[in-house]
Amino acid sequence: MTDAGGVPLVVQVTAANHHDVTTALPLVGEIPSVAGKPGRPKQKPDTLVADKAFDCEPLRKLLWLDIEPSIPKRGEDESGLGKFRWFIERTLSWFHQFRRLRIRWDRKPEIHQAFLSLAAGMICYRVWLGGI
Repeated sequence: MTDAGGVPLVVQVTAANHHDVTTALPLVGEIPSVAGKPGRPKQKPDTLVADKAFDCEPLRKLLWLDIEPSIPKRGEDESGLGKFRWFIERTLSWFHQFRRLRIRWDRKPEIHQAFLSLAAGMICYRVWLGGI
């Protein structure tokens, strides 16, 4: 999950045969506080933009409590989603700049998760410096 600018907020390694919906709620729960107006930071973002793979009624109901879901329904046109999806694709290309993440050499998911978290930290630092 990333913020609106494509800066990674939460990264997680999952198996390729798991559905996206099953991993969405744990990731939403791990999102750190989102900065906004001065004062106490908000705990969650306002909206969650996702593609059709996350279209699930139980997910929509659970997200609706705190976060407004912006998920197109299956069979609908995804028009307009590309202007938000571009930031995610750019973030994925930033992750692929790290050779260790481009091709998964590690057999244990804990090791791959550690390198993924390290890469996310480096990407955040580079964005903070303005170098990316």
